[in-house]
Amino acid sequence: MQLCAGCHGPTGIGTTPLNPNLACQKKEYMVKQLQYYRNGARTTHQPMSNIARLISEEEVESISEWYSITGCL
Repeated sequence: MQLCAGCHGPTGIGTTPLNPNLACQKKEYMVKQLQYYRNGARTTHQPMSNIARLISEEEVESISEWYSITGCL
């Protein structure tokens, strides 16, 4: 979560206008995007690819779950 919070904020609100919000995002979508970054299918942001390769599948699930339920009204 510390890796994510630097750009996406601890509550899922991006820390700059260029960083996307993750709060209330669908879990399945986030898991899939992180997998794409990990396996090289998504190459649009090299820092994100590097970070995605550092986290385990279990962490991908946990992070995606956390942001999917955080900040929802």
